[in-house]
Amino acid sequence: MRINLTPQVRPDTFAVIKNGDVLTINGDPVDLSVIPDGATLPHGAIDNEWIFGPIDRVDGKLHLTLILPIGWTPEPWQAFPDPIIDPPDGPLDLPWDTYSDTTSEKVAGGTKVVVTTYRWHQEPAIETTFVPDPVQPQETTDGDN
Repeated sequence: MRINLTPQVRPDTFAVIKNGDVLTINGDPVDLSVIPDGATLPHGAIDNEWIFGPIDRVDGKLHLTLILPIGWTPEPWQAFPDPIIDPPDGPLDLPWDTYSDTTSEKVAGGTKVVVTTYRWHQEPAIETTFVPDPVQPQETTDGDN
């Protein structure tokens, strides 16, 4: 199976599970096993908004294109995704948005802030920052100048 991804800016979530020649796309099973070798189903032959373009079976392998929802500022791996070649059964490893988790902890003299950034197919990046407590102004009397 060869699955090409065509990015499209849209706010939808997207999950695909493969089981043989059946793709379950956002909970909707699409059985592609009925496509014989050498055949092409034209765009729109299968009623699923995520399938874009024709579906071919060439030398026993299915070739199709799925829409990949992306945001307005996609990462390079989302804007220019590689095809998914012969994926195993189970959830497809689809490119996803970078996201960060921030935690803070009060420590002596300030706050420790930890930002963990998660990127598709990369180790998490962890950045720790110490933010000191504000300096309290000293009270003075008029005769101390």
